[in-house]
Amino acid sequence: MVIKLKNNLRVARAEHNISQEELANMVGASRQTILAIENERFNPSMKLGMLIALALNKKIEELFYLVEE
Repeated sequence: MVIKLKNNLRVARAEHNISQEELANMVGASRQTILAIENERFNPSMKLGMLIALALNKKIEELFYLVEE
């Protein structure tokens, strides 16, 4: 059993009309980091995940969730 972290980050950004660059600046990350998270190539730290949720006015569990593969 493998459990993977998935996310709705791209959709949440679109809802707020925020670019990757704008979100990155809001949370103190790079645009490449936001891209990697959205493409599920990088799992953010708990702190970064919470900062992203705050910036997008979402609960962390609305953005990030686990799936069994």
